[in-house]
Amino acid sequence: MLVPTPILVVGLSTRAIAESAVRSGYGERIVTLDYFGDRDQQALVKNYALKRDFFLPFSAQGLLQAGRHLNFDALVYISNLENHPDVVMALAQGRTLLGNTPETLQRVRDWEELRRVCRTEGIPFPTTLLPGEETQADPRLDWLRKPWRSGGGHSIRRWEGESLEKRRSFLQAYRPGRPASVAFVADGHRSAVIGLTEQLIGRPELGAHGFTWCGNVLPLMWATDEKSSYSSLLKTVQGMADRITRRFGLRGLNGMDLVVSETVEGEPTPWLIEVNPRYTASMELIEWAYGLNLFSLHLNALNGHLPDFHLEERLPPEQSHFFVKAILYARETVTVPDTARWVERGRRDVPHPGEAIAAGHPVCTVLTDGASWNILWHRLMTEIEAIRGEIGDREEVCSS
Repeated sequence: MLVPTPILVVGLSTRAIAESAVRSGYGERIVTLDYFGDRDQQALVKNYALKRDFFLPFSAQGLLQAGRHLNFDALVYISNLENHPDVVMALAQGRTLLGNTPETLQRVRDWEELRRVCRTEGIPFPTTLLPGEETQADPRLDWLRKPWRSGGGHSIRRWEGESLEKRRSFLQAYRPGRPASVAFVADGHRSAVIGLTEQLIGRPELGAHGFTWCGNVLPLMWATDEKSSYSSLLKTVQGMADRITRRFGLRGLNGMDLVVSETVEGEPTPWLIEVNPRYTASMELIEWAYGLNLFSLHLNALNGHLPDFHLEERLPPEQSHFFVKAILYARETVTVPDTARWVERGRRDVPHPGEAIAAGHPVCTVLTDGASWNILWHRLMTEIEAIRGEIGDREEVCSS
């Protein structure tokens, strides 16, 4: 498939996929539109930001409004436009859509449809109740109230028995276990899982709370290092990705959020939480650790070509090195100092000097690696503490 250019990459934060596009050779042929317009992205590609260039708050409609002022012939969307197929359709009108169609987004992000498909396909899926079904909630279970248009763990809270508004929220039974992300590439019929990572959720060390997503660690750790345990998990996850791909016709890069629980025998059991039909945040780690170019994989899969890549060769115990992507949230309102050397220190999504960042908002992304989990976490916490010192957000940081 000949890809028309320029390509607009649009979503909440486009820096990571922009880096991948640059490495693939498309850097001069893409333009990005996101909310932040961070310093490091603007040094890489032509970037427009709702916050800086259009003086708009973040919203899908804001991206649509700004996108109408830009010149492009093809469209790649990322988070959170999977929740807004109407905006994707409008942006792609008269252009080449490089991703799942709006019709696919409508189906795969419909919780009633996803529940039905999981039941039919035998995919483990926590009991999910829609507005009007609240009376079916087993009082012996813990229930989470989730926004219909979910993303990043925001606005998830414990359900206290109140009624739900139609297509505004739903209930999902809480499953204990390790939160995980699956990255896979699909051609509409087949899929190839290219990464398994642990999700960092609500980590106070990073300034996050509740169910807020604040990063990923690759590879996914498990209580046992036995290869058979990881092989069993990967086989199950690959089967889930294959069935979801066939039922929804997924194409290009996609992700799944899971909770991995443990059987009485100690074996991992994945539960599907949601499907993310676009480039996901964990994919930056996969590109770094495995040497894959995710932007190229996305375009190739849209043309029917899946990679010759075997994840089982990269999982523990073969893979003993760890990689982390962590989002640092401000604990108080801060003003950013000079950030000229932040990128060379493994910091990404770098704010501009003098920028004010409100409490609870992301400061930057930190990337680091280590030969063990403990080394990795120590390096990460050391860097987090250094950043907090530089920006004046000096509350004590845990180091273990």
